Amino acid sequence: MKTPERLKGKVAIVTGGGSRGELVGTGQATAILMAQHGATVLVADRDLNNANETVATIEEEGGTASAFKADVTDNASCKEMVETAVNLFGGLHVLFNNVGLGSGGTVVDVDEDQWDLAIKVNLKSVMLTSKHAIPKMIGCGGGSIINISSIDGQAAGVWPNTPYAAAKGGIINLTRHMAVHHGRDGVRVNCIAPGMIHAPFVSHISDEVRDLRRLGSPLGIEGNAWDIAWAGVYFASEESRYVSGQTLTVDGGLLAATPLAMRHHLGFGEDTDD
Repeated sequence: MKTPERLKGKVAIVTGGGSRGELVGTGQATAILMAQHGATVLVADRDLNNANETVATIEEEGGTASAFKADVTDNASCKEMVETAVNLFGGLHVLFNNVGLGSGGTVVDVDEDQWDLAIKVNLKSVMLTSKHAIPKMIGCGGGSIINISSIDGQAAGVWPNTPYAAAKGGIINLTRHMAVHHGRDGVRVNCIAPGMIHAPFVSHISDEVRDLRRLGSPLGIEGNAWDIAWAGVYFASEESRYVSGQTLTVDGGLLAATPLAMRHHLGFGEDTDD
């Protein structure tokens, strides 16, 4: 059966959309899925070869896409990226802000350079891309911005990663503010907070930690990049026409549970009559 063209006629930019090897990343999955649903996609990535690999996949499936080498921490590069999408495809309707950089440590451990880099890559990039995208979206009659945050922006994670968590928490509030400021312009802004997603971003973690991630989730499974991509397609489509300023947590129910609620799955604790 043919895939429904939920995004037919829309032009989308997906940042961090390049291939990351055998394990599919969130940006790559989203670019492919949006194209499958009818969008024309500009795949932006700091590595042009990786972006071209995603474009090749889209074109092999009959979609339309182009690659762009972008540094989303640089104002001029973000401006050029948006202008390229408009010049190539005639407009801009969707921006998927996916670029991210992990950064560990507590406030005691982290140095200033590490902190500044985490904020620059994870948070400032969202401001810069949106700054240039919103006026183009307004010119097209409106659009949808989808920002990738993390459950680490909502609660402390498996290990200390304060700079990353602070930036991802900032994305959630930045999303709300942009949604309020530009709602009457026809621009919707929403956020996705992924949970325990098995993607290139965390491909270095041990099997032991992966088991812990599964055991701590009420659904008992890890997510993957496609779970986030489907959420992205929803926010990009007219199905979410009345949704703005929201954060959709895609985490298998993790934040709904306390460690005590999951104690039997994690291998500790007994029920009592007290």
